[in-house]
Amino acid sequence: VVTDQTDGLAAALAKIPGKDIVHFAKAVEISHPNIDTKVCRTKQNSAGSGYRIYGSVTEKKSSTQKGETSLCGDNGGDKSHDTKGHRALKDFVEKTLLGDGSKNWPTSTAASDNTDKPKQNDNAKAVAKDLTTALTPEEKTIVAGLLAKTIEGG
Repeated sequence: VVTDQTDGLAAALAKIPGKDIVHFAKAVEISHPNIDTKVCRTKQNSAGSGYRIYGSVTEKKSSTQKGETSLCGDNGGDKSHDTKGHRALKDFVEKTLLGDGSKNWPTSTAASDNTDKPKQNDNAKAVAKDLTTALTPEEKTIVAGLLAKTIEGG
């Protein structure tokens, strides 16, 4: 995390069980909520009218459904229904990883009608990217400590 090695971090994160990612995310949320808002932050759609919301599957970006995504940090589709603002790590864990890490880690899931299929380890890669590019050096040090503690079972 601290040395900005996104690819190596993504590979390491992909090997961690989803339940441990949930524990890590909860530790971040409780102890450093400002960091939580910088990781898996959804992006506004191109029209500037809405954001994707986290769910258990990724719907088509042109879907008239809820506009849900299971991809960390996804951008809004044509019909994003959420105008309340971006979602972040806490929401990703609750809605996409189902609160226990049993789904969508390290790879997201496409809805049955979505022809854009997920890329292997896409969520692990997205989390790694945010941890290495969206945080300050001090926040990276904090995250590295929390991640190590979580993996070691502390």
